[in-house]
Amino acid sequence: MATVQLKLGPTDHGRPLTLEEFDEADFEPGHRYEIIDGRLYVSTEPDPTENALELWLFEKLWEYSRTDESPLNRVTNKGRVFVHLRPDTTVPEPDIAAYEDYPLDRQFGGMKWSEVSPILVCEVLMSDPEKDLERNVELYLGVPSIKEYWVLDGRENAAEPTLIQHRRHGKRWVVRRFPFGSTFTTKLLPEFSLLIDPRK
Repeated sequence: MATVQLKLGPTDHGRPLTLEEFDEADFEPGHRYEIIDGRLYVSTEPDPTENALELWLFEKLWEYSRTDESPLNRVTNKGRVFVHLRPDTTVPEPDIAAYEDYPLDRQFGGMKWSEVSPILVCEVLMSDPEKDLERNVELYLGVPSIKEYWVLDGRENAAEPTLIQHRRHGKRWVVRRFPFGSTFTTKLLPEFSLLIDPRK
């Protein structure tokens, strides 16, 4: 007997789902969907301002990934992160994910996101602090490959965001905030320097 394709929307937030059901579902447009602890998590699609911040940071990391000093060999804004240590299926989809050992020789050969895991994930925060500053802080700490988690916080003034760096230190994060106009560097990315000003 053929299975019926699920049609899901924002009113289904919290609905129990298997990964197979999630992957095969038909989603109402205008929202973002993830499966967290075996349940559907619905959030709003980024508006043009949020998208502009995401693209700015993505482009900075992408450009850096093309340099000789970079340990990164793949940066994407379409990645999925499998949190294998959670008891139920948990697959957050960060705004940006960066990898150091992405198998480029297989990228056109039927790879699955469950086979790779990033060293850096980034989120742009405009409207859902619980997701980016609480939920994801815990989830990404549960992924051993992730060494840093960045949140670009544009809630007060999108043109003058703050960068919140979570750096892995054993079983916890060390958190630092970098205000607008400051220059951010990290040992994770040699020779990477980011002036926190999306207009530049």
